[in-house]
Amino acid sequence: MAKIFLTRKIPEAGLNLLKSAHDVKVFSDEVNPDKEQIIKNAKKVDALITLLSDEIDEEIINSCKNLKIIANYAVGYDNIVLDAARKNGIYVSNTPGVLTEATADLTWTLLSAMARRIVEADKFLRELKFDGWAPELMLGKSIYGQTIGIVGFGRIGRAVAKRAHGFDMKVLYNKRSKLSNKEEEQLNVKYAKLDELLNNSDYITINASLNESTHHLIGKNEFQMMKDNAVLVNTGRGPIVDEDALADALINNQIFGAGIDVYENEPEVNPELLKLDNVILTPHIGTATTDTRNKMAVMVAKNVIKVLEGKKPINRVT
Repeated sequence: MAKIFLTRKIPEAGLNLLKSAHDVKVFSDEVNPDKEQIIKNAKKVDALITLLSDEIDEEIINSCKNLKIIANYAVGYDNIVLDAARKNGIYVSNTPGVLTEATADLTWTLLSAMARRIVEADKFLRELKFDGWAPELMLGKSIYGQTIGIVGFGRIGRAVAKRAHGFDMKVLYNKRSKLSNKEEEQLNVKYAKLDELLNNSDYITINASLNESTHHLIGKNEFQMMKDNAVLVNTGRGPIVDEDALADALINNQIFGAGIDVYENEPEVNPELLKLDNVILTPHIGTATTDTRNKMAVMVAKNVIKVLEGKKPINRVT
């Protein structure tokens, strides 16, 4: 019977799969374990199931001599030092695909809520400030027929674009490699360099992965390129956007507003953002639907089970 350690409890759909044949231990505290706690609990296990918030560095990996797989309960995996895993012959897996639609849904939720000032309007009404309809009360932005710029055009970016077409929007996209003309025609999208996308988009969504080239991709200079009535939505990764620059742009009304679900120093949030009405802040809930989280749990469990059976994980990163 193999030993498995989970840094946090995952939904029963996946947990029960693991418990049916293996010795499973789940970290019981409400907060994520620190490095010493991970090493203490994982140094003799065969499989380690982690969250994106767990920094799995070389020291942790080298301390876990029996480890066969690190299964990340997320599509991202920049929290794991892949080179160290490779050197130790440890598989790394993730959970792609199943979270695409939920994340695209939240992207659109934040976009439309910010455009129509929903959170601000709700607060206004609850504070008993509403004394009747007025021609200029809570004026927001139109969405239908506008231009959306999508930074990062993988599964989630494409799902965002698909929703945009329902609003008859012009879709610009930016990614490292341009799609073929045929693909662009099929998807009804147009490639744009980042500065062109920022200059011309009414709405900008961040759906890219985090790497050296995307860290602080959106900073002071990029906010200056945006329209003064633009809305920025980030459901990708927090460090892609320079939070200090974002706060300054919002404070100085360089852009209309923002919807943010991921943060540069999670779980900490730039305190300036917390003071502002022209930003909607959600606690990293892009995949937070029961259906999606259950599917992620089953996927992470199946990746682990495959490796413990002497096979390769289904969703192998390395």
